[in-house]
Amino acid sequence: MIGLLALALAVQTTQTPVSGPAPYHVIRRIPLAGEGGWDYLTVDTVAHRLYVSRGTHVAVIDLDRDSVIGDIPNTNGVHGIAFVRELNRGFTSNGRDTTVTIFDLKTLAPLSVVRVTGRNPDAITYDPFSRRVFTFNGGGANATAIDPQSGTVVGTLDLGGKPENAVSDGRGHMYVNIEDKSELVAFDPKTLAVEGRWPLAPCEEPSGLAIDRRTRRLFSVCSNALMAVVDPDRGKVLITLPIGSGVDGAAFDPSRGFAVSSNGEGTMTFVHEDSPDSFRVVATVPTQRGGRTIALDERTHRVYTVAAQFGEPPAPTPDRPRPRPPVIPGSVVVVVLDR
Repeated sequence: MIGLLALALAVQTTQTPVSGPAPYHVIRRIPLAGEGGWDYLTVDTVAHRLYVSRGTHVAVIDLDRDSVIGDIPNTNGVHGIAFVRELNRGFTSNGRDTTVTIFDLKTLAPLSVVRVTGRNPDAITYDPFSRRVFTFNGGGANATAIDPQSGTVVGTLDLGGKPENAVSDGRGHMYVNIEDKSELVAFDPKTLAVEGRWPLAPCEEPSGLAIDRRTRRLFSVCSNALMAVVDPDRGKVLITLPIGSGVDGAAFDPSRGFAVSSNGEGTMTFVHEDSPDSFRVVATVPTQRGGRTIALDERTHRVYTVAAQFGEPPAPTPDRPRPRPPVIPGSVVVVVLDR
């Protein structure tokens, strides 16, 4: 089982996309007021809300009305949002402040702030098995474990590289992409011991990560326009599949069997899990340029990303050899996809 994660990478194959009708299409766009960019977005399926990080605050959308109903302020450099439903608490990872904000899920009122143990807390995930919230700290190459009840740090795990997104299998194992090492790490969320790590080659710089908990398959999406499907119990990449460029997010719909990548070029790639060992690209559908991150509502099966209109990039400088194009004010939207 998990001890075999150190096995050498098995031979992989890359599958050619299969043509056919697009499983999803854009059905609407929800305007988001205010300046600044965005990062992760997360669906609360119980309260029917969508949380969108906006640089210094979090916008909250009522998914029954597709309109903004609230805001969580003072989350400087916010990246991600996680929920602990049994405690009625939410958690944001505030990269610039090296903190986590704990807030009330009903009122959205901030409750407390926790200082984490590594710079730039990025992805944030709740593990129901250990009942801990984890931040994955890009500037610290580590993860911070937080007790959500007391709001205190209970441990730190050295990950040996820059962590990106992470998932829990709900059975005592967590998995995290290591971007600068192009590998995937498994660890025990209770003991904070690394259980294994293996390379994702030919996938490079993995970011988004999703999981099918029933079949125990992981879906890592990578900067070189590939998705790696991984069997964590054998420490084996089963297959790599082509996706769009500029990816940063991945999701999995357990009812419909789709793994989805959100590609910043302005597309989403849908991969169907025909069986635990058989996967195929069904379609790459248009969204909007800049839509790199993703959230999936398992209740409605709708998929969300955030995008905007962009101006011309400024001239390169020695400090910024590849400057980003500016976001046109007032153009940020949540893009909603459905069948």
